[in-house]
Formats: sequence, structure tokens, C-alpha cells
Amino acid sequence: MKYNFIERKLQVDGEVITYAEKKVGKLDKFFKRESEASITFSTERGRCRVEVTLNNNGMYFRASELTQDMHASIDSAVAAIERQIRKNKTRLEKKLREGALERDIKPEFIPDEEYADEDDFRVVRTKRFSLKPMTVEEAILQMKLLEHEFFAFLNQEDDDSFSVVYKRKQGGYGLISAADIDD
Repeated sequence: MKYNFIERKLQVDGEVITYAEKKVGKLDKFFKRESEASITFSTERGRCRVEVTLNNNGMYFRASELTQDMHASIDSAVAAIERQIRKNKTRLEKKLREGALERDIKPEFIPDEEYADEDDFRVVRTKRFSLKPMTVEEAILQMKLLEHEFFAFLNQEDDDSFSVVYKRKQGGYGLISAADIDD
């Protein structure tokens, strides 16, 4: 497993980093391919926050925990990701299709930029990522794992058309699909 440690407004000693590597490294047993883990350490109002984002071949698992102790936050975040993996890996491989966790998506992140013009239409962050074909169920699952409100993808069930799933305020999910434009 590859690790990326981020320390926000604090210094974390080597013992905590070693502990995080050991705990997060145990999640690697769930995957066939090597995973990447991004572990962010921060504090909020005297409490310790650990955010773990695990990327295995395009499937992202994320958990953020806030406790009194950095070790406890690591343990809680790893336990939450392990629950996500167990719950959703079984669902994907049994319900949707074999090998659904073996897609190859490489997101390309562009860092925030400062803009001189401060109007209502200012873009403060841009993300680029390659769209891969998947089913609506896989897209909803990926959206839930990332804890996002929407997710863009190529819809396998609609001739790989550009689609977006989103979480509705009234409950359930919505699907937006691109329509062919006749000239």
C-alpha cells in the first residue's frame, strides 16, 4: 500500500504515523491490486481528526473521525472503512457484475487558484477525471462512498451517455442523462 500523510496545522510524531500505516495497511487484504491511502491529521477545538481516503483502482472509500485521541481516531476511521468495504464489495460483486472493483480510474486534481476578480461566478477549484462506463447502481455506490451529493459517469445502460446521479432532498436518488441534440 502507498501512503500519503497530510498534517494540517499540527505536527504528528513518527509513532502515530507508524501506527496509522499498520492499521490502514490491514485494509489491503480486501483488494487484489495495490491501494493508495491518503491520511490527513488535524485538530478541531482540542479534538483529534483523522480522515482516511483509500483508493483501490478507482474505487474510493473515505472516513473521517473526531475523538479525544489520535490513535482512537485512526482506529475508528479504519473500522468505518472496513465496514464500507465489507458491505459494498459484496454488493458490487454479487449484484452488479464480477470485477466491479477492478476498474481503472485515474482522477487528475488541479490545485486551487487565486482569482483577482471576485464575482458570483468565480471558479475556485477545478477537478478533472476520466469518466469510465458503469451502471447507475455502481455510480450511486461510488457517490455514497465518497460522501458526495452527486457523481458524474458514463452510463453503461444508456450507450455510455454522460450521466449524473444525485441525492434528492426528498430522499432517493435522481439521474440526469445527456440527450442527443438533433440539428
